[in-house]
Amino acid sequence: MSFRSSGSFGAGPGPEFIQTLSEVHMFWLSGMSCDGCTVSMTGASAPSMEQLVGGTLPLLPAVRLHHPMLAEHSGEAFMEPFKQAMAGTLNAPYIVVLEGSVPDDQALAPNGGCYAALGVGAFPIRSQTGQSDRMTDWLKALAPRAAACIAIGTCATYGGIPAAAGNITGSMGLMDFLGAGYRSAAGIPVINVPGCAPIGDNFTEVVSAVLSALQNVQPLPEFDDLGRPLWMFGETVHRHCPKAGYYEEGVFSEAPGDNQCLVEIGCWGPVVQCNIVERGAINHLGGCMVAGGPCIGCTMPGFPDKYSPFYKTPPGSFVSGSISKVYGGGIRRLRRMSMKSGNTVATTWDNAHEVPSAWARAVGHKTPADRAMGFFYKKLQYHGSADLGKLGRKTPLPLTRDILRQDGLDFERPVPVLSEAIKSREEI
Repeated sequence: MSFRSSGSFGAGPGPEFIQTLSEVHMFWLSGMSCDGCTVSMTGASAPSMEQLVGGTLPLLPAVRLHHPMLAEHSGEAFMEPFKQAMAGTLNAPYIVVLEGSVPDDQALAPNGGCYAALGVGAFPIRSQTGQSDRMTDWLKALAPRAAACIAIGTCATYGGIPAAAGNITGSMGLMDFLGAGYRSAAGIPVINVPGCAPIGDNFTEVVSAVLSALQNVQPLPEFDDLGRPLWMFGETVHRHCPKAGYYEEGVFSEAPGDNQCLVEIGCWGPVVQCNIVERGAINHLGGCMVAGGPCIGCTMPGFPDKYSPFYKTPPGSFVSGSISKVYGGGIRRLRRMSMKSGNTVATTWDNAHEVPSAWARAVGHKTPADRAMGFFYKKLQYHGSADLGKLGRKTPLPLTRDILRQDGLDFERPVPVLSEAIKSREEI
């Protein structure tokens, strides 16, 4: 999708104001959350939240973060910008970030209970009874004037664990709450950065992209049909997994932590869209499969119900895994043969019929089967081109090969290197 400005921000002077932004406010709301998304956000490094808040990224405005756990202020001083944004008097663009799913407490009485709250006294009906202000009331009030609404984490994007089967909160994702027709003041639908917990760099990179678009530095990047950053969630985990080669060869882990493919112990990587293995969890290091843990689909809308029970072999893997074991076993053996051939220097080691390594001289030994397979392999390899193997066989061995033995050095006789350097007490 492309970015288009479609109106002013709050009481700002209009779209032309976007080109010279000095700061953008970010209002962080928490619904049915474990606060893991906040932890991920604070661990981001490319870019970091410190860079965004400090305004040190070139061409981008500084972010004024209003986070209930990270704010310098509390009480009325903390809530005042929220009220200004709701009233349209903030006089600066703002972004709404939701962490955690949206409970269905708007279905309750206006002065009744709630599942998630922030502050008191901003909404008259609830202030009459001293009730805390519902987070959902803040979402309703802030979303229409927001430059963008970003859902961080799978709970906020699709409902996640609080929306799992049997929940009593009626939890849902931000898209469900605001509706498919929602567009921000800048014409942007809800942006989703899933994960449980998400990669912090995914979130800060998206924020940077939004700020660049608001500043007219560049268009908004492409997102998929579910509002996910396409450049992050366009590929499956399996395609970039460091253990994917084992799947092709039909070799599978038996327990978490094993180094082989993890499909048979419950990995859903072949069908899950996520960039954890190429980006890493923190500081571009680690990640579920890298650490030996199977993918349980936490970035997907169907998580957790459609990926449970965890650590049980996915149904599709019974078919694909069995096929992989059959053809993968043959592929694995053929590759080992090619590897064995490639571990020799054609112009010397093949002609000498040995590998000059004291670690394992048997490497150079070739059985009749090796020679037969090698003959046909080379025929295919050099078909239509020069056979370098034949040229190599005509190359004489270097005259100074094994030069120490030529000089009469006996490798079997111990050399008293240390004793030559030792002096007796009398000599000293």
